[in-house]
Amino acid sequence: MAIERALEGVGGFLDDRFRGAKGFRTLFKKVFPDHWTFLLGEIALYSFIILLLTGTFLTFFFQPSMTGVIYHGSYTHLDGVRMSEAYASTLNISFDVRGGLLMRQIHHWAADLFMAAIFAHMLRIFFTGAYRKPREVNWLIGIVLLTLGMLEGLFGYSLPDDLLSGAGLRILEGVIQSIPIVGTYLAFFLFGGAFPGHLIIPRLYILHVLLVPGLFLALITAHLFIMFHQKHTQMPGKGRTDQNVVGAPTYPYFMAKTGAFFFFTFGALSLASTFAQINPVWLYGPYTPVAMSAGSQPDFYMGMLEGALRVMVPWEWNVAGHTFSFNVFLPALVPLGIIFTAAALWPFIEQWITGDKREHHVNDRPRNAPTRTALGMAVITFYGVLWLEGANDLLAEHFDVGLYTTTRIAQVAMFVAPVLAYILTKRICLGLQRKDNHLLEHGVETGVIRQLPSGEFVEITRPVSEEAHAVLASRKPPPGRPALDSADDNGIPAPESGGALGKVRARLNTILNEGAELPASNGHANGHGNGNGHGGPGGGQGQPSHATVQAGTTQSDGTLESGGADSSPAGGGSGNGAGHDGPDQ
Repeated sequence: MAIERALEGVGGFLDDRFRGAKGFRTLFKKVFPDHWTFLLGEIALYSFIILLLTGTFLTFFFQPSMTGVIYHGSYTHLDGVRMSEAYASTLNISFDVRGGLLMRQIHHWAADLFMAAIFAHMLRIFFTGAYRKPREVNWLIGIVLLTLGMLEGLFGYSLPDDLLSGAGLRILEGVIQSIPIVGTYLAFFLFGGAFPGHLIIPRLYILHVLLVPGLFLALITAHLFIMFHQKHTQMPGKGRTDQNVVGAPTYPYFMAKTGAFFFFTFGALSLASTFAQINPVWLYGPYTPVAMSAGSQPDFYMGMLEGALRVMVPWEWNVAGHTFSFNVFLPALVPLGIIFTAAALWPFIEQWITGDKREHHVNDRPRNAPTRTALGMAVITFYGVLWLEGANDLLAEHFDVGLYTTTRIAQVAMFVAPVLAYILTKRICLGLQRKDNHLLEHGVETGVIRQLPSGEFVEITRPVSEEAHAVLASRKPPPGRPALDSADDNGIPAPESGGALGKVRARLNTILNEGAELPASNGHANGHGNGNGHGGPGGGQGQPSHATVQAGTTQSDGTLESGGADSSPAGGGSGNGAGHDGPDQ
């Protein structure tokens, strides 16, 4: 009672001055849907928090200076070696600061997990169509966060000034110099003169610990506030509509779950950092422009750029005294630039093609958008081919294949593999749609075989559950577009329904909305529909029974934020007790 009175007094004190009670009540009642894929965004958020915590610890001991010193620290293998203060302080953190090596490793593993979670989170959003209206702005914020994450990772692992990170900076300098006309000036501006200079580490340090984290904090905060305001998307299921959210409230369920998940993430990173070594800079030695370590590999999220540089054919132009190094400029900036630009514009391109301006709060199943899913898999395959090519020297060594053979394979695969992935993925999605239609129309096979008086053997089926029915029936017909050269009753043509542009939109709309034909009964079939679970229309043979299931009200493990779930009276179906009308979704 004393604790409750104390809390009540503090709450009253704060509410009298800041009027926060109403806001907190709204926050605590906020409903969050539950699905494992939603944890991907939480992993990214918690990894970022861990990055801030461990990064703050490391800044106490790191010296962002390229001033040369002679090392006499605990790592005797480098005793007496000349190196920069940045590299020496990194060795000091690793071997002389209590807990320093663990913090370094947690920081690096958290950075990799952060990028992996963002990649996975963005893919989940794309494949489920969660970027559609009204969430286009949050989708753009996500792409900016992904881009900043790649830059922040590059700046971060370049700070120790070891041989591996120095090689990465050398590549960065070459990429900047490959920019036509202004590349040389930009490289001199960044490095403060000829490579490597004495300014690049301090400048990267400011970018890494101040500017980019500030942008991250601002964008993540905006991302979360927009998500909170627009409400979270939810996966298709019983009672889930665009007008409600089925899930659990923030307090106490979501707060307890998400708090525990933060510690799970921290624990997993700590375990990985304890038992799995990452970035042992003491083995590489200090950076020197005349040396290169064998088998150099960047962190995984930069592997695609590395592979693009390795797969590109030699191509240079010399025009009026200017060298155009297309063999560096194109692979470094064009492939990823095209992917990110296309991803940013995709919500608007799709809306233009389909004419769908509705709000979407229930996600698609990837199989229900075959073209979108196939395009996504094609891009992933293209990315994967170049990512593997980034390690072509290691692949050649471990698989005993010629180095140039791996490059030739990648040069062909980067064009052929995405096309095959597109075709295969689309065929799989259409096949899964037909399977769903079969389950809706005929039910689930029970394994029970029955012999009819005529001697025919049939298998008895049973209807799918109401929850499964809601998921299977979630595919809706696409919004209709005006037919080509169509006109209303007054003879006025529909806007943009004619001409070359109208034909292009119509064709793209057909491709984008391609899918298996929706079942005529919309999933309200009754087993096999004829009393014996197998025959054609009309009464069947045997002893038909009538199964009626009353559609229940919304089932959830929490409360509905807004609106109620649709329910409808059940229909009757016949077919040896297996006939059944699913709930109307």
